[in-house]
Amino acid sequence: MGLYINKGNNGFRESRNSEYVDKSGLIAIVNKTLFTRQKFSCVTRCRRFGKSMAAQMLAAYYDLSCDSRSLFAGLEIEHDASFEEHLNKYPVIYLDMTDFFTRFKKHDDIVERIDKAVRDDLATVYPQVPQKEDDDLMELMLRIVYDTKKPFFFIIDEWDIICREYAKPSPLYKQHPEVMDEYVNWLRRMFKSFNATDAFAGVYITGILPIKKYKTQSAMNNFLEYSMVEPGHMGRHFGFTKEEVQQLAVKHQMAFDEMEKWYDGYQIGDESSMFNPSSVMQAVSRGRCRSFWSVTATFNAVSDYIDMNFKGLKDDIIFLLGGGRAKVNTTKFQNDLSEINSRDDVLTVLIHLGYLSFDWRKNECYVPNYEVSGELSNAVETNNWNHVVSALQQSEQLLDDTIAGDEQAVTRALEAAHSNDTSILSYNDENSLACVISIAYYYARNEYYVHREYASGKGFADLVMIPRKNVDKPAIIIELKKDKDATTGIDQIKNRNYPQKVAEYTGDILLVGINYDTETKQHSCRIEKWTK
Repeated sequence: MGLYINKGNNGFRESRNSEYVDKSGLIAIVNKTLFTRQKFSCVTRCRRFGKSMAAQMLAAYYDLSCDSRSLFAGLEIEHDASFEEHLNKYPVIYLDMTDFFTRFKKHDDIVERIDKAVRDDLATVYPQVPQKEDDDLMELMLRIVYDTKKPFFFIIDEWDIICREYAKPSPLYKQHPEVMDEYVNWLRRMFKSFNATDAFAGVYITGILPIKKYKTQSAMNNFLEYSMVEPGHMGRHFGFTKEEVQQLAVKHQMAFDEMEKWYDGYQIGDESSMFNPSSVMQAVSRGRCRSFWSVTATFNAVSDYIDMNFKGLKDDIIFLLGGGRAKVNTTKFQNDLSEINSRDDVLTVLIHLGYLSFDWRKNECYVPNYEVSGELSNAVETNNWNHVVSALQQSEQLLDDTIAGDEQAVTRALEAAHSNDTSILSYNDENSLACVISIAYYYARNEYYVHREYASGKGFADLVMIPRKNVDKPAIIIELKKDKDATTGIDQIKNRNYPQKVAEYTGDILLVGINYDTETKQHSCRIEKWTK
């Protein structure tokens, strides 16, 4: 056992000793790639989605220095045909690049320090294998494999941190511009040389941003990628499924609908309802739901690009906060934070960072849940979008005034939200109007399920708010009109019988008609109580 080689199974043991949701099916997928041309796997996910835990699980499974059978007892992988074939059969090298970066980031020879640290560890574990003066890590690994007849399983956690931190125009790039090229050459030597066939049974690396279009493309184009946009068969193995969270909610006597509100909403490949696993587990341990999101340096960099407003990007962010969706071309992004040149690039980065979810069938992105929505709201406030911030801050009062039936107060609030001296909250079409109204009622998400284009009666209501459990407030149906009058909205709600389906979920219902006159730039509002 060493610092980087054959570290044992303590990491995964701690996971099993904790509240653990079975993700061992991932092992079966990786097993199928061993000793094939597909043995190089790169899994990229946003932070807090279980990448490191999965890497520790793989290390415990393959590591020949320990007996991990008991740790997998009762788990999904135990019943797979490949379980016995590869259990604890390979020497495992496990590198945490974040640790190396933290230790060596001030040095211009960080790549050589990484290489030497692992070589020194291997020399300690394999003293019988001679190490020549000019050996690099690959050369030494080959000597070991030829001597022991056992190829390595190689794991790198956060492989891309050097690519991210040393990218233009970061301060580290300015101090050490040569590091990126040296790292790329090191990766090429490790994974693209002919000798990689002999050295590895399999390679598994994790990171945040995909590698396909990095400067590292030629060094790593033999890797199969599994990303937030293209997860392949690994979708359900990162993040929690709806069924898994329902079981946790029952076990810990927590309200599932609250956990769903806060942490659900990610679509990862064919998995349409994935929860943020780290936030779910923290909520379970604390007995209540709240935001456990931590803003990263990566997002701070992206926030600067949001403020540049590439081709109406600000409008897109507002629409997304209002519950809307935005078209996005994820193929344009070069997977390099120094190459963000369009709104599509920014939105794609936000998908990879977990701030947005991606519907690959429609090529649309959207805000997945309440936790993330709150963090995006904070970003908007940080970027000083004053009129939007004002609308968000006043949204609680707007909800109270709506429930009180104060039509004049609601009208004044909408006028304030749609200030004439800002282009962000503009009514370009009916969808824009709906997004602005959703922002104005932003606070309602604390107490309501908020639905846009809600199927009800003989059509789709523009905005429907259904109270959450234990919230003693009426449901609200809002119909939006342009260049008509607010009463027309009320009439449409009644004529198309929108309250019919809403009444299945609640008692009292308020009908709200809102009209915007494009000539006078004025709003009007009508509020009525619905009676059966």
